Amino acid sequence: MSTDLYIGADAEKVVVAAQPVRTRTGRVRHRRTGSLIEAVPRLPSGRGREARLASVSRLALGLLLASAVLASIGLTWWLPAAVSAGVLVRSWRRQARAAQPAALAVPRDPQSRVLWTEPERDAFARALASSHRVRKTWPALGGMVDPRLADHSLTRALDELATLLARRQELRRVRAGLESTHDADIPADSPARLAADTQWERADELWQETGAAANRILRAVDAAARAGESFIREQQVAATARHAERALARVGGAPIAESGPELADRTRAVITAYRELGL
Repeated sequence: MSTDLYIGADAEKVVVAAQPVRTRTGRVRHRRTGSLIEAVPRLPSGRGREARLASVSRLALGLLLASAVLASIGLTWWLPAAVSAGVLVRSWRRQARAAQPAALAVPRDPQSRVLWTEPERDAFARALASSHRVRKTWPALGGMVDPRLADHSLTRALDELATLLARRQELRRVRAGLESTHDADIPADSPARLAADTQWERADELWQETGAAANRILRAVDAAARAGESFIREQQVAATARHAERALARVGGAPIAESGPELADRTRAVITAYRELGL
């Protein structure tokens, strides 16, 4: 079973799915980072209808000449004509799509998650950015982290976060609907009022639960990124100190009491951060 996670974002939504993210208009390029595959929108080509027509016309002229040559050597005329028509249609559609801003299609898979609301989209974008920071630290961490296991765990954390944010998005809608009933001009002991108040309490409880769970994942991913980056910076400072020590020794300077800062505490911090993330 594939553990890949497909993510895409356009101007109005974020799509997280177990299947490749497709476009409704425009074009994207796919960027793989371990088990994470991102659909990154490409900028529109900026070519107007006239420029596209000119390009297709030049292509049509070339195809016409090629068809004439093939016909002159005895090949039936309809075959190159049919191929040429198909090439022209495909070229026109490709150019027209490239001229449009990229818009992702909403997956039909019910397991896919689509984030429409700005707070949830921003939260997921922050986690995704932090996950890239985490991945960049792995080469310098060496044997402290198994990149394969860490990759799967980090991708799973993003997958779980997307599920939580999708639930919060739905809860946001439900809470807004229930909140609109607070000012309804009905008796306080009305069964409808009591039912709405009960559902509000339940919605608020779920809102708090999903918020706490989402924040735990966000904090864990950020903590892993900061711990790894701090460890790397401290390694760089230690290397600079050792280089200075050797240089001073060569020129007869005073001996350096310490060869460089110890990294034991930072190492423990990195390992703790990854444990919190579930790696």
